[in-house]
Amino acid sequence: MTGRAGRTGRGTKSGGQAGAGDLLELVRSGRAVTRGALQQATGLSRATVGQRLERLFRAGWLREGAHGTVTSPLGGRPSITLEFDGEHAVVLAADLDTRHARAAVVSLTGATLAEHSGTLVIEDGPDAVLDGLGRWFAELLEKAGRRADEVCGIGLAVPGPVDSETGRVVQPPMMPGWDGYDLRGRLARAFSEHTNAAPVPVLVDNDANLMAYGEQRTGYPDCSAFVLVKVSTGIGAGVVVDGSVYRGIDGGAGDIGHIRVGADALCRCGSNGCLAAVASGGAVARRLAEAGVPAASGSDVRDLLASGHPEAAALAREAGRQVGDVLATVVTLLNPGVLMIAGDLAGTPFLTGVRELLYQRALPRSTARLDVVTSQLGEQAGLVGAGALVVEYLYAPERVEERLLALGI
Repeated sequence: MTGRAGRTGRGTKSGGQAGAGDLLELVRSGRAVTRGALQQATGLSRATVGQRLERLFRAGWLREGAHGTVTSPLGGRPSITLEFDGEHAVVLAADLDTRHARAAVVSLTGATLAEHSGTLVIEDGPDAVLDGLGRWFAELLEKAGRRADEVCGIGLAVPGPVDSETGRVVQPPMMPGWDGYDLRGRLARAFSEHTNAAPVPVLVDNDANLMAYGEQRTGYPDCSAFVLVKVSTGIGAGVVVDGSVYRGIDGGAGDIGHIRVGADALCRCGSNGCLAAVASGGAVARRLAEAGVPAASGSDVRDLLASGHPEAAALAREAGRQVGDVLATVVTLLNPGVLMIAGDLAGTPFLTGVRELLYQRALPRSTARLDVVTSQLGEQAGLVGAGALVVEYLYAPERVEERLLALGI
């Protein structure tokens, strides 16, 4: 199974004609929501449109809309509207951090039906963590009142670079023991073992990528160049261009935490002077601990910032300036419309520091139309992005054709 969701063309077509998957995409996007509009958009005959819609109705993916009728673009009687049936299946989503995780049952339209957060420690290894997720999924399905056989796929966000072809993490500094591990296969097995259901497709991506995807789709759908920077235990960035996550050749795009900034601090990747070693939540926690302030992680720093701790605020602002210096290059290269700061340090002191250096170092042309903001979805961003990734993959036109054939429709 490929992990390049929504990136492989326009779907299976016969003789160059739009297939059932293309019709479903037109309805889902709102570009054509009646039979007449579908005829007009595709050039198909009324009979052919009817045949292909019938396949989608039989699969339970399409239904007549609840909003009555609209005037047909082809004239005649008003047409009944069509809509994607977002209730026919659910998605499981999970977002792993280094010592904490969130998981949820998500509807096909993005609504959270049940959610759980708790301790799962990355350093305990993939077997223990993924088995724990499988157990959480079973409990969440029961809580949501949904059956395991209603699950159509699983989306997983992890704090490391992911090869989107294989779904495996590649040399992840924050995930010892996970390099090259078959995350897809193991999580699919964990789901089956804890629910007695058949395995389902699993998609895996970097957490900053999925946070960016979730935030862009939810709050900034018209922004064609969107950058999110997550500053927690480490530092990473997600980039969304023209509605798609930009991953680079093998999933390494956005790994700005390992840009060298000239400091002597040792990074978890084994190098000296990485940005994450001096400006991440983990780095700020270490400096606070050295000063006698109890702090062991980015989440501890977040709590100190929320309480107005002055030393934590000063160090967060300094970290923001160091990150802002690097982001000046990112903004000059990508010219985004939105730069979003997320994660444990995403508060006023850190954001102030980012802005100070960013606007000082970047060309005015690069920042003239730039909005520098903080996360809207907060801790939900990774789950929203993971759920959306699965839906866009499974209901892409070419995948729809494959799935309909597998159902014998």
